[in-house]
Amino acid sequence: MQSYTIGQAARLLGVSPDTARRWADAGRVTTHRDEGGRRLIEGHDLAAFSVELAKAGGAEEETPYTSVRNAFPGIVTAIKLGDVAAQVEIQAGPHRLVSLLTREAVEELGLEVGMEATARVKSTNVHIDRV
Repeated sequence: MQSYTIGQAARLLGVSPDTARRWADAGRVTTHRDEGGRRLIEGHDLAAFSVELAKAGGAEEETPYTSVRNAFPGIVTAIKLGDVAAQVEIQAGPHRLVSLLTREAVEELGLEVGMEATARVKSTNVHIDRV
């Protein structure tokens, strides 16, 4: 399972590293230390926390998630696989994006809950890029 540093988690949640650090210090999100002493957050824990945070009203600091290319970097929070199609949910700061794509595409990208990914929006289509 992928783990994230406090800085990476902050970027995915749309907050400052100081805010993410305060949340970790307060026990709102579980962390552990690697061999080098860095605090890390497991992907599943970050995915669950990002959904909880969005339901509670979003991030403490508002950060717009728009760009010329309409990219929404975030974390995969859910994957529903069918025989042919799949549904992938990404929490990008306060934004929840859902994309329908083929099961084959999900498998080729190696998408898993807790993994960092970017949703790209063009018109009414959402495309998922693995980071």
